[in-house]
Amino acid sequence: MVSELSDIAGATASPAQGGAAPRDEAARHRPADDDPAAARRRAWRSRLYRWDVKGSPYAFVSPFFLFFVAFGLFPLIYTGWSSFYRVELTNLDAREFVGFHNYTRLFQDEFFWNALRNTFTIGVISTVPQLLMALGLAHLLNYRLRGSTFFRVAMLVPYATSVAAAALVFTLMFGTDYGMINWALGHLGFGHTDWRAGTWSSQIAVSSIVIWRWTGYNTLIYLAAMQAVPSDLYESAALDGASRWQQFRHVTVPMLRPTILFTIVVSTIGATQLFGEPYLFGGTGGEKGGSAHQFQTLGLYLYEQGWTNYHLGRASAIAWTMFLLLLLIAAVNGLAARWLRKSQ
Repeated sequence: MVSELSDIAGATASPAQGGAAPRDEAARHRPADDDPAAARRRAWRSRLYRWDVKGSPYAFVSPFFLFFVAFGLFPLIYTGWSSFYRVELTNLDAREFVGFHNYTRLFQDEFFWNALRNTFTIGVISTVPQLLMALGLAHLLNYRLRGSTFFRVAMLVPYATSVAAAALVFTLMFGTDYGMINWALGHLGFGHTDWRAGTWSSQIAVSSIVIWRWTGYNTLIYLAAMQAVPSDLYESAALDGASRWQQFRHVTVPMLRPTILFTIVVSTIGATQLFGEPYLFGGTGGEKGGSAHQFQTLGLYLYEQGWTNYHLGRASAIAWTMFLLLLLIAAVNGLAARWLRKSQ
């Protein structure tokens, strides 16, 4: 009897002992909520996650702003500060505050007004034919042509060509003795022309380089805008009996007004900053824009004052004058865009 009771007691005790062991093992492997080290680690990971979510977008865009501050904003501010000083490029430490003297002297300099006038005339001679040709070429490419992809790629070849290569080729073409242009004019009965010596001849030669390089670029811009015009407008015009020329005048051109305004503004800004083409066309001493400064632009005048005559203060005043001209062009663009929106 006693033995039987002891067996029953052992049987009832063994499950309890055996059941307590798994609970103790699970308790050892389960993370303790009240562990201070684990709580600190979780809080630190949570804080890092919040910083990552908030700071990652700024970190991704920060390289642009860093480069802009280093190579855009700082040179602009430094140039504006230097424009109020008489400072030579050979001795940057010797500075003399002169206020607006560099600007007043600039406006009294006949070479500045000559450069401004040349910049305007070269800009008109290069921009007007360039945009008209681009508009016509885009109108032709807008229709289905065999090998249209080839022609569209070919339009970008002049734009992809470097300024130095284009200026060298055109300089040889406009050569006085052995140039292709004078050779062709000689067969037509005209005498040889010294393209660098004359005012209009040199400006036409420089403008031809600009026209050749940028016509294809503007052509593709116009082509993209034309392909966005709804085809229903052309179908309605065709049903009304409008010819292709009438469709171009009364449908295409009105729909391209914002794009045309954009290309005019961009071309005007490019003409204001024109430097490479006239500099390379002028050859030795190209910053003077010819023997009589007949094709010297504002960019060449700035380069001559700063890096040939070493007058950094005057060059800074020229740079800021050009910057103010660009702001004026942007203001005119804004007013014209507002007027176009109201007229539509």
